[in-house]
Amino acid sequence: MTDLSRIPVTIVTGFLGAGKTTLVSELIRRSAGRRLAVVVNEFGTLGIDGEILKGCAIPDCPAENIVELANGCICCTVADDFIPTVEQLLALDPRPDHIVIETSGLALPKPLLKAFDWPAIRSRITVDGVVALADAEAVAAGRFAPDLARLEAQRAADPELDHDTPLAELFEDQLACADLVLLTKGDLAGAEGIAAARATIAATAPRPVPVVELVDGRIDPAVVLGLEATAEDDIAARPSHHDGADDHEHDDFDSLVHQAGEIDDPADLVARIEAMARDQDILRVKGHAAVRGKPMRLLVQAVGARVRTQYDRPWRPGEPRVTRLVVIAEHDRIDPAAIGAALAG
Repeated sequence: MTDLSRIPVTIVTGFLGAGKTTLVSELIRRSAGRRLAVVVNEFGTLGIDGEILKGCAIPDCPAENIVELANGCICCTVADDFIPTVEQLLALDPRPDHIVIETSGLALPKPLLKAFDWPAIRSRITVDGVVALADAEAVAAGRFAPDLARLEAQRAADPELDHDTPLAELFEDQLACADLVLLTKGDLAGAEGIAAARATIAATAPRPVPVVELVDGRIDPAVVLGLEATAEDDIAARPSHHDGADDHEHDDFDSLVHQAGEIDDPADLVARIEAMARDQDILRVKGHAAVRGKPMRLLVQAVGARVRTQYDRPWRPGEPRVTRLVVIAEHDRIDPAAIGAALAG
């Protein structure tokens, strides 16, 4: 870092379910004496990722150093949320050595980069690097690929499919802003899938960018932290679909919170989420479930029809044993009655 008075900030971006929270959890656990502070931003009113990260708190990154901004896109709430949060972290004693910002999967990184030019903070922090996570299995499947021939074939199979979706633009904007791409879920994609994902990223990114594979967020923090990119100084080299726009909207996406009581069978819940994702084009489901007779809370994470569950912690004394799930999809796909029926049975 050229100016030792400026705290480096790493922006972690990537599409919904790419593994951002898993990566940040790993960075916290392996901080190796580096004092970290974390800002986690979520789309939807129920904060799940912030609670997960606070469960990873250690002396070098205590719970008070982990700040959650829920129910909004951090790139749209710079003045109201982001700047005051950064000032709050800069006032910590001891001061953090490094700040990690986990953006919402729907956030555009470039508007956030521009916020680092705000007078209140520009002399005190610098963008060490923008790290974009990409789901190797999803990218290999061509879900966000700029391959027009493949997209035309998809349109022929589904006359309602629009190749120029907001999802494709988000993927491209996140890659365009990145200093490093982490290719996740490689164990699910296999060798051929990884090769296909790498080819897609190379074709999509406007400039050469290193691509590193990882599984379950396991990576040496030295690979991610300390890039010294000073990214706020070369914004022009990071093109965006939204360049020239004063702001942007996320009306294309919506979320709701499904709440229920205890469940009897986790496998049945998983099956319901899988079916709902396929039938209703749900992008993301995350939250927790109360399983009758179990002292531990069941953490639920789904990307499309791919669902993972694990018992993450005991229910706290007096904590309501309820099932709460955030469901995220494109706006026209959010049907509260249909989602409620699918999850409740």
